[in-house]
Amino acid sequence: MGEARRCAGRPELARARRRLGMSQEEAAEAVGVATTTWARWERGEQGVRACYRARIATAFGVEPVRVEEWIEGWAFGATSSWPAADSAGEALVATVKAAAHLWRLEMDPSRRHLLAALPFVPSALAEWLVSWNYGSPAASAAHEGPGRAVGLADVARINEARKAFSQMDQRFGAGLVRPVVLRYLNENVSPLLRGRYDDRVGAELMSAAAGMSWMAGWTAFDVNQHGQAQQHFGQALQLAKAGNDPMTGVWVLATLTRQAIHLEQHTWAVWLARAAVDTARKVEAPPRVLATILVKEAWATALEARPADTADRHSAIQVERLVAEAERAYARGTTDRDPEWTSRFEEAELSAETGNCWRLLGEHRRAAECAETAVTAFGDRVPRSVQFNRIHAAEAYLEMGELEQALASARSAIPLTKTLTSARPVDLIRRFTGRLEPYADSVMVREFRDHLNAELAA
Repeated sequence: MGEARRCAGRPELARARRRLGMSQEEAAEAVGVATTTWARWERGEQGVRACYRARIATAFGVEPVRVEEWIEGWAFGATSSWPAADSAGEALVATVKAAAHLWRLEMDPSRRHLLAALPFVPSALAEWLVSWNYGSPAASAAHEGPGRAVGLADVARINEARKAFSQMDQRFGAGLVRPVVLRYLNENVSPLLRGRYDDRVGAELMSAAAGMSWMAGWTAFDVNQHGQAQQHFGQALQLAKAGNDPMTGVWVLATLTRQAIHLEQHTWAVWLARAAVDTARKVEAPPRVLATILVKEAWATALEARPADTADRHSAIQVERLVAEAERAYARGTTDRDPEWTSRFEEAELSAETGNCWRLLGEHRRAAECAETAVTAFGDRVPRSVQFNRIHAAEAYLEMGELEQALASARSAIPLTKTLTSARPVDLIRRFTGRLEPYADSVMVREFRDHLNAELAA
């Protein structure tokens, strides 16, 4: 960017200032720099540090990603993880290029801050759903690139690496494993995608790359980088499409549902879940796959309708029906057609997600029982899930007016919150403390809050 930037300047930054009717002196004062520094910024003669980019966004009342466009002279939209066409012979080439570009950006220190600032864009999901549901996969997954010949052994190594990364993520949180996943995508998976492979190997390679891109999205989600996560999930869905792999597509759609639930994009969560269910039914997916997504559709439906608050009995019946169908599907057991990713969805996970549905239905005793069952079943194997469910149990006890039991359950989650390199557990326990406000004068609550703040600060 060096010489080109110095010659071209930053005209969009200057235009943004003028649109607000600000002089260079006023803009510089608003951001806290000298007028000469601001002038050099506009002329492209000096870099703009991250702290000042944040101040510009605040002073100009825009999202951080907009400031990045003004300063860097490009828009991230050009790197969209969904190609313009999805049925022509060039679709596979476009997919490979888009994946390589996204993963390369992740490893570029000068771009990494821009990716981290990306917002979650709900409207992008509409295009993805249309393309997934109605677009046609490429006629062939074969590729004649400049790289080396790729075989099934290479694909197997990608899958084994993802399993290892997944185990690390479950035990320690995404913050530990995310940099390794991104490096593996850029240095190992990307060269293979650019190589030479026939249709059979290509289809398997696309699925394996989709799984690893899912891993990148999941780890971004866990550290609250939601725009970044969305880009990787979109790329994973695209790779699954290129490999004509509906099962992996269901997996990605189920995870996008989970992200939409977390971000309170309830309508999108319902649509994503239904798209996953429809895909699974079309390909007669095994029972475990159906159970995984039916319970998420129930969760999303309950969040959108909130029957406990609205007394919407019709929605409550719909949620109960979906939960019952998910439990029946799970009880049918495993098959030799189960994709590997269903192994993550053990019975404890079904109990945990069912508990979220009961909580939204106002069935707090059942919600607490589900959460406690999940905690016992997870044991010390999946500490992040244990922490989540201890907080969910605490929320249920609080709704029942059992303050002492709620605080005891939440207190037991604090040590895990400290040890995990994840952002979501901290968010969850902070949300619980906010619900304690009606009991703010209680000695027990004051002691709990003091203990939590001291432990998190440490």
